[in-house]
Amino acid sequence: MKTKDIYVKKAQAQLDEWDADIKKLKARADKASANAKLDYKKQIDVLKRKQAKAGDKLSELKSASDDAWEDIKKGVESATDSLGSALKSATAKFK
Repeated sequence: MKTKDIYVKKAQAQLDEWDADIKKLKARADKASANAKLDYKKQIDVLKRKQAKAGDKLSELKSASDDAWEDIKKGVESATDSLGSALKSATAKFK
């Protein structure tokens, strides 16, 4: 298996895991008080935007040629790092 394919599978698995975590936060938000729901919603909206950006970057990487994928990989890493940090922060905030 090519390095690119391995990287794509790992990145997709991470995005899938984070998607499950975001869904858990949303479930908590649905059970929260009105004020807490607003805070949850703001955080979840930020997470969803970052998640979409990371997904877009991963799609771009998937369609990249074997020669160009290394350059696009940096954008994927930046987007996933941003999403991971935001998710960690939101999870800590709402424990």
